[in-house]
Amino acid sequence: MTTREVEHEITIAAPAPAVYRLLAEVTNWPRIFPPTIHVDQVERNGSEERIRIWATANGEAKNWTSRRELDPEALRITFRQEIPAPPVAAMGGTWIIEPLGEEASRVRLLHDYRAIDDDPHDLLWIEAAVDRNSRSELAALKRNVEFAHAAEEVTFSFEDTVLVDGSAKDVYAFVNEAHLWPERLPHVATVRLEENTPGLQTLEMDTRAKDGSVHTTKSYRVTFPHHHIAYKQVTLPALMTLHTGHWTFTDTDEGVTATSQHTVTLNTDNIHTILGPQATVADARTYVHTALSTNSRATLTHAKAHAESRR
Repeated sequence: MTTREVEHEITIAAPAPAVYRLLAEVTNWPRIFPPTIHVDQVERNGSEERIRIWATANGEAKNWTSRRELDPEALRITFRQEIPAPPVAAMGGTWIIEPLGEEASRVRLLHDYRAIDDDPHDLLWIEAAVDRNSRSELAALKRNVEFAHAAEEVTFSFEDTVLVDGSAKDVYAFVNEAHLWPERLPHVATVRLEENTPGLQTLEMDTRAKDGSVHTTKSYRVTFPHHHIAYKQVTLPALMTLHTGHWTFTDTDEGVTATSQHTVTLNTDNIHTILGPQATVADARTYVHTALSTNSRATLTHAKAHAESRR
């Protein structure tokens, strides 16, 4: 069978090691690829890993599995799709990051592919798809890596935890059953929850702030019964350019630790508009942290009461 090879490249205004790290550490992908909701490392064996990716395509959430080999010395990452979709017989490639001085790098994206039965029409179709996707992926990578690198000072994470005298299954169920939140959580006014693919949810909700105002948010959630729910918020309040998070439920000897974790990038352009002309980045950080923690802690407290009542 004929293997075709193709290469695309782009220059990025960020140091090569930083670009490599953002690509190599899959937990960063929801930060640097807007369609990516969540990435899980399924297996790791030395420099080789198997990853599962959940991402949106044309407004729908999908998932697939890839194998990667990481070479931090050479700043190279090779990848191979496990089960290519027809008409592709095989698809893989390599990311190569080359330093261009201290603050810039060249990223080369190599692909190799085969079509089922070497069909000439299918080869042309794959070639066009790889070309289109590579160009848009590299452009998005440049835009988002430059942004993520520049935004590291205004990106932060935090978590809230409660100890529950109950079962992880019951605490998980409370967070998973978001369609019941308007009856169960005082700060939630309405919820629209869709789960067309098991384990992949689209969650839209209207929440009430302390001042009585109502805010609409939309998130995609990936659920792992009965211990983990990961999400990415796609409609963001004015003070954030990124908001991802995890709910985790862990059985311990003392009970269940239920944790809500958030990762946020502040939208520094809107700080003065929202918080006033004297407000600083530190003020915005405190404001966002307090708002998110208040809602998380309310949800965790109600989940605790729910699980403990079912003991």
